[in-house]
Amino acid sequence: MIARFRGKSPVAVAALLAAVAAAATGCGTASAYADPPAPSGTHAAAPARAAAGSPLPLAGEVVGIDPGHNGRNFTDPSFLDRQVWNGREQEDCDTTGTATDGGYTEAQFNFQVAGYLRADLVKAGARVVMTRTSNDGIGPCVTERAAIINASHADVAVDIHADGAPSTGRGFTVLEPVADGPNDGVIASSGRFAADVKAAMLTGTAMPVSNYDGTNGTKLRDDLAGLNLTTVPKILIEVGNMKNPTDAAMLTSAAFQQQVAGVLLRAITMFLR
Repeated sequence: MIARFRGKSPVAVAALLAAVAAAATGCGTASAYADPPAPSGTHAAAPARAAAGSPLPLAGEVVGIDPGHNGRNFTDPSFLDRQVWNGREQEDCDTTGTATDGGYTEAQFNFQVAGYLRADLVKAGARVVMTRTSNDGIGPCVTERAAIINASHADVAVDIHADGAPSTGRGFTVLEPVADGPNDGVIASSGRFAADVKAAMLTGTAMPVSNYDGTNGTKLRDDLAGLNLTTVPKILIEVGNMKNPTDAAMLTSAAFQQQVAGVLLRAITMFLR
């Protein structure tokens, strides 16, 4: 399905992006909690139906979203500490994630952005597969998250996170997979998607590239199950540093969360052209 948009002229691509923006108009204010529950066992949202003769810009595409961590992970340390094979080494099943100094959790941030993005994508006609559909549960394990998205045969996927670094650090980093077997076939495509996400973040938000992690906004990672085990094009984005006061003020803002969702929608659309 990726090939459908290849070879389009710049005018056609601009028209496609305009159509995506039009389809998503107004959905940035939707709450993740307001989305209809996913069908049991699939974590998938059905795409909106297009009017006859007017296909939606992402009709037929499948997009995976993994909102990192979960809101009640902190209640079950034994679950989190269980070791799983991430493709290269043992890794914790999951973690609690980080939080701002004011107590706003990364799990909540991840889930809010994912909900806004999900709504935008469905409006644009995509089928969306979520690794979790609430923020009041535990898990799933990082390996299960990868398996959910792989089983959907998504055309592209994004893992949404925020970082917990020293307070002097600012900015976003887009993490890319390193070839290790299962992901060999999607290394190049994941790199292209990473470039699209980075460009969209720089033009669509005031969040700068990280001044403490990666190089100029991107970094290769070989120690994360979500990237090591992926069989679909995928990146992980650390949207900002929750321990930095400037970043934290942005990350806790609903307006910024909606903005990030819009940026990811644009990057996904650019990638699928």
